[in-house]
Amino acid sequence: MRAVPEVPGPGQESVWDYPRPPRVEPSNELVEVRLGGVLVARSTRTLRVLETSHPPTYYLPVEDVAAGVLHPAAGSTRCEFKGDAAYLDVVAGGSVARSAAWTYPDPWPGFEALAGHVAVMPGAMDECRVDGEVVVPQEGGFYGGWVTSRVVGPFKGGPGTWGW
Repeated sequence: MRAVPEVPGPGQESVWDYPRPPRVEPSNELVEVRLGGVLVARSTRTLRVLETSHPPTYYLPVEDVAAGVLHPAAGSTRCEFKGDAAYLDVVAGGSVARSAAWTYPDPWPGFEALAGHVAVMPGAMDECRVDGEVVVPQEGGFYGGWVTSRVVGPFKGGPGTWGW
């Protein structure tokens, strides 16, 4: 199946205009993350990673994550662009989201800005918001994209999209 990009409307971006390899760009949008009924992160100093066919993934400065909610988790993965990711459990309000956050402790060249930042799987949280809008998680459970009305797809991650 070949993807047919949607046409973006005013103020929207097409994920098919994002580059590969991905680009990292700063964002001053208000990003909020809740788990277990608790606000676990709030930032206007995030980074967006933009990659062809994927909704943006938001990386928050570790300093903007509530103290004590991130716990080292087993396992790691390697991104062909960013390097080796370390996983974290997110624990708050009696809830535990296992391996639902990740960081790049020593990102590869071109992605150094990600050091000291953490991303979360929006589908594993109670709620993630960007400028007040509730985020829809990227389909598939493998990628950590944040779908908002700002972006149009179709998005990689759902059934039949693995080869995109």
